[in-house]
Amino acid sequence: MKLLEKPLLWRAVLAVMMAALALVGFWPSPVDAPAQGTIASVLAFLHAHGIPGWINYSLVEKAANVALFIPFGIAASLAYPDKRWWQNAALGVAVSGCMELGQLLFLHNRFSSWIDVVTNSGGSVIGALLAMAAVRTHQQKQAQRFNQR
Repeated sequence: MKLLEKPLLWRAVLAVMMAALALVGFWPSPVDAPAQGTIASVLAFLHAHGIPGWINYSLVEKAANVALFIPFGIAASLAYPDKRWWQNAALGVAVSGCMELGQLLFLHNRFSSWIDVVTNSGGSVIGALLAMAAVRTHQQKQAQRFNQR
């Protein structure tokens, strides 16, 4: 698990992720626009086969926002291992806030939403906590190996 111990590599990964998030966040039209019809069709099929109606497009969109930022929180935590988990998660909050502010100010075809900031932030928190748990588990295993010698 030496990969967990390479902050410079993770900083490069984080930079690539930030560039990708900038593309998604500042694309002139919503990036899910081409898939909206397909998603609606899949949801209609699922509803016809017993999936509850509360599983709707809004829920899918919110879940996608969370999922989009989980890797960000992981990468931030591995890139800056000397920071606390909440400081790394806060980077995701800041990035999400900047994306939404940029959409509000510069993109008339996009809709800025505080809900997006909340869901993105949730993903960043989850990712940071997952990374913290992985690092702690790795450190405990290393300590056990060292003590067995």
